[in-house]
Amino acid sequence: MDFHPQPQAGEAKPWAFPAPTRATLGNGLTVLRCDRPGQQVVAVEILLDSPLDAEPAGLDGVATIMARAFSEGTDKHSAEEFAAELERCGATLDAHADHPCVRVSLEVPVSRLPKALGLLADALRAPAFADSEVERLVRNRLDEIPHESANPARRAAKELYKRLFPAEVRMSRPRQGTEETVSAIDSAAVRAFYERHVRPATATAVIVGDFTGVDVDEVLTDTLGAWTGGQAEPRPVPPVSADDTGRVFIVDRPGAVQTQVLIGRVGADRHDRVWPAQVLGTYCLGGTLTSRLDRVLREEKGYTYGVRAFAQVLRSTADGSGAAMLGISGSVDTGSTGPALDDLWKVLRTLAREGLTDPERDVAVQNLVGVAPLKYETAAAVAATLADQVEQELPDDFQAQLYQRLAATGTVEATAAVVNAFPVDRLVTVLVGDAAQIEEPVKALGLGEVTVVGGQ
Repeated sequence: MDFHPQPQAGEAKPWAFPAPTRATLGNGLTVLRCDRPGQQVVAVEILLDSPLDAEPAGLDGVATIMARAFSEGTDKHSAEEFAAELERCGATLDAHADHPCVRVSLEVPVSRLPKALGLLADALRAPAFADSEVERLVRNRLDEIPHESANPARRAAKELYKRLFPAEVRMSRPRQGTEETVSAIDSAAVRAFYERHVRPATATAVIVGDFTGVDVDEVLTDTLGAWTGGQAEPRPVPPVSADDTGRVFIVDRPGAVQTQVLIGRVGADRHDRVWPAQVLGTYCLGGTLTSRLDRVLREEKGYTYGVRAFAQVLRSTADGSGAAMLGISGSVDTGSTGPALDDLWKVLRTLAREGLTDPERDVAVQNLVGVAPLKYETAAAVAATLADQVEQELPDDFQAQLYQRLAATGTVEATAAVVNAFPVDRLVTVLVGDAAQIEEPVKALGLGEVTVVGGQ
């Protein structure tokens, strides 16, 4: 029998995260452009300096409603007409609000780029904010809130932020508002927030794709360059502060067959020199199926389908006032809640005592650095990462440098970083589950004061 010759691997080619070029349009809009040959679907990210802590008192969620309303009509098109024009372009438009800013994302075939950018420019320049559309968006948001409260993972996150951050700090409250604050939002509030914070001089556009045969500068000038607005006063950015005193909060869900676990604290962000080692160590702890947490809690004990450790940037600023959420999350069956937490803390203590191994470090580097080219195959992935760098006040070559630093980070450095990130006595634990069954076993572990709170 004759077999087809086995394909052989080609010669490895050097790779680095692509570097953008910077420019500024006449209206003050900063533009980062990255030409990616072969990427016929162009990705655009617009960053608006409209952070959640700029929302007026009692109107938490107005940034989210504004972001959603950008696609609900302009001075040229009604909501239905705007949606139809986007569809004719084969484009998708999305927007969301988070603590650092509002992000608007567009994807469109390069052949329809001028038309789609014109629509995006109209949405930013002259959004309609029609009463009926804003009222509908408010109703939709109010409908979402009970569903989020019913989701154990979302409920755990809400409780963790509430307990970590001071009550007067915006981070302590839900990103998209509560029933009380969202109910108070109307079109006048949305427009006032827009007029106060949205202008090209404080915004950044990231555009990534194959621009062969396209005069990108001319297209940008004719579309986003037509957006006008005044300057803005510098806005103070409060430092991130949190109370990570070791303690446990149980969100009572009588009859729950599983316990949702979320453990967290605030730690170093991407401006800290420890970030690469922290990324590497956190990945070894709980970044994949081969991590320590999964090996013990999933493979050996069978408590869970998976447990993950992560570092999520909350706000990152060049002056050092930013921070990242360092967390461990997963779910276990109700009866195993106590033993699972006991074993989780044993993993952390063993890690502090014995450290990571060289093979663990090597696998983590291979997974984080070796597959990076695959992660950034699409224009959207590149644009999102460049936008993250802008949002977090990082240099344009940060991502490229990060992979070099990860590859150069040793086992001892990674161990020290992850041990400092997850100290056993400085972790706030939130459990969403049946308090009647899990309260006493958890108290017996001595992880700190245990408080039971209502499920809503």
